[in-house]
Amino acid sequence: MEPVFTKMTSPDNNNSAITASLSNYKGRTMIRLEFKYDESIIEEIKAIPGRIWSVTNKCWYVPDIPKLRERFGIKLNLTRDEGGKITGGVDSEGHLSTNLTAFEKLLPAVKIRLLEFRQWMEQHRYSEQTIRNYLNHLSQVFLYLGDMDLQKVTADDIIRFNQDVIIKNKLSISYQRVVTGAVKLFYSHFFDHDMDIDKLDRPFRENTLPIVLSKSEVERILKSAGNIKHRAMLSLIYSCGLRRGELLSLKIVDLDKERNLIRIVQAKGRKDRYVPYSEKLKVMLREYYMKYKPKVYLFEGQGGGPYSARSIAKVLEHAVHRSGVRKDVHLHTLRHSFATHLHEGGIDIRFIQEILGHSSPKTTMIYTHVSSKKIGEIKSPLDDLEI
Repeated sequence: MEPVFTKMTSPDNNNSAITASLSNYKGRTMIRLEFKYDESIIEEIKAIPGRIWSVTNKCWYVPDIPKLRERFGIKLNLTRDEGGKITGGVDSEGHLSTNLTAFEKLLPAVKIRLLEFRQWMEQHRYSEQTIRNYLNHLSQVFLYLGDMDLQKVTADDIIRFNQDVIIKNKLSISYQRVVTGAVKLFYSHFFDHDMDIDKLDRPFRENTLPIVLSKSEVERILKSAGNIKHRAMLSLIYSCGLRRGELLSLKIVDLDKERNLIRIVQAKGRKDRYVPYSEKLKVMLREYYMKYKPKVYLFEGQGGGPYSARSIAKVLEHAVHRSGVRKDVHLHTLRHSFATHLHEGGIDIRFIQEILGHSSPKTTMIYTHVSSKKIGEIKSPLDDLEI
């Protein structure tokens, strides 16, 4: 994305200039802030919800929302060509911004509807991740539909989007399911419309089994982590079967060393739960704590606040590469492997469901299919042949 530059000064230091620009950061449009080191500016930025310190780029990013654009002096006006097609945005100094997000390309009236829908979802306490996903998918759908009145959109229009965009481009079934869910929620609870919601069916889920690591493979990966902090993060995910967001949201006060439990607060489905606290993990976390001394969150970034989701994914990626494990390993693979190893060790599926935080036992039952213990004990009829 071409930057849109402006200059601001710190209220406490007229010699400190902030360069603010619109930038694509990990697939999202963010406001990039660059300035000479100034503690007063840093403290001001840290007070902004959603701010991110990028170790790689050595700069701060804050969410691209109207009040922050105004605060940092960024003005972006969308322009259309003679055919009505949006070609980019122009700021007050005439800089052209390309690669606009789908939301930025929408007509103003549609944007207003989606922003109202965001507020509705926030009022109903949908997670920020769900809100972002739904708004992104709806933006893609409405951009495809052009200048159609949202109240006149029908199920046939959504089916046409599925055919022309999702199926033609061989996008995943899960993507189609989220699109359908977002459209159904938008038209079910938001405003009057002509949509026949009953005609919108989610496609069947793909019947796939998760990739599972052996214990020796997990051991190799954990030993290959770069330092004690990286090893502690990956070990905690495997030891407790955590989701990535649950790990990054953990606070020091959530560790109950006396009861050998770790409290997971308001996880997926807005549920609290407890997970077991391994003795080996205690020793590892104690060593990590003495070296890094986190203040609030168990794992913090260099600029304070929770550790970056992208950074922990990179930590695993490097560890897997150094370990020599050739499987397609993601953070969730450690969670799948934890659950499978518990089942192979004879732990009742109901306890595994509780530890993982699954709402339905059907979700947990997948680990009865990937467990190799019983399947591996089946004698092949080939063994009875003299060949």
